[in-house]
Amino acid sequence: MSQQSVVMTGASGFIGARFQAALLENDRSVTAIIRPSSPNLGRLSPACTIVRSDLHDKEQLASACSQADAVIYCAGTVRGRGPGDFNAANVKGVAHLVGALNHSGSQIPFLLISSLAAARPEISDYAQSKFLGEKELTSQANFPWTIFRPPAVYGPGDTEMRPFLRMARRGLVTRLGPSDQRLSLLNVDDLSDAVIAWLDSWRKCQGQTFTLDDGRPGGYDWQAIAAAAGYGRHFLLGIPRPLLSVAATANMALSAVFNYPPMLTPGKVRELTQTDWICDNTRLTQATGWEPSTDLQTGIRQMFGDA
Repeated sequence: MSQQSVVMTGASGFIGARFQAALLENDRSVTAIIRPSSPNLGRLSPACTIVRSDLHDKEQLASACSQADAVIYCAGTVRGRGPGDFNAANVKGVAHLVGALNHSGSQIPFLLISSLAAARPEISDYAQSKFLGEKELTSQANFPWTIFRPPAVYGPGDTEMRPFLRMARRGLVTRLGPSDQRLSLLNVDDLSDAVIAWLDSWRKCQGQTFTLDDGRPGGYDWQAIAAAAGYGRHFLLGIPRPLLSVAATANMALSAVFNYPPMLTPGKVRELTQTDWICDNTRLTQATGWEPSTDLQTGIRQMFGDA
């Protein structure tokens, strides 16, 4: 049996880099599609085949996928001031790759790594872009597809949750949502294992959208997150939503002046203050046999080199 060949976008990002490593460790070959101007070539394994291509170059995209056994779309943008900042990778990139595969007549399976935020497209430009990216796939693809909607993903290499978790380990937990908020979380290595399971069982997953998390029913409340992160007593500091909103507005103004893509925006505040973001693994486990293996406490300790 020949080695399974996987084409990836977003291979140099936090999540994509872990996918890349997991695929190579599981005896798959990896072709990474990366922007010609990307500064992140150093994040790619020497074992990867590199294709330098913008996501709007359908001819080059089709060529890169011509000998593949599967495609994983992991490219994405999480920071921005408006829809245009998110749509290039989260919507148009998906549309262009779908179009390239349709034009080639390919029937290889396609996995889109979306976000749980796509379930609520009305709350932010980011959520809307993830929803629209899914729609490009589901309405246009002439080949088998699957969508994963993970919740917040953390682990080695993460730069978004790491500062928050570092403070929590020192006893200060900043609660950004309501006091009764519940959140599903997922370790990046468990997500990588789910991708491997999908590759082995994609026929049972085609045409479906799955949520997935670390297997904790009902997710975590803030006390549980604090307990998992720390080693003793902790102080839980609730940040009022009006204060978050003021900070987001100020950040938007500063980002326009200094030309950087903001993370904290009014839309992000709406995301952060939802009552819940909850996933359920049941359907994915039934289809693939995948089950998460890393609880939050273990994942945090591994993230900081304690395990």
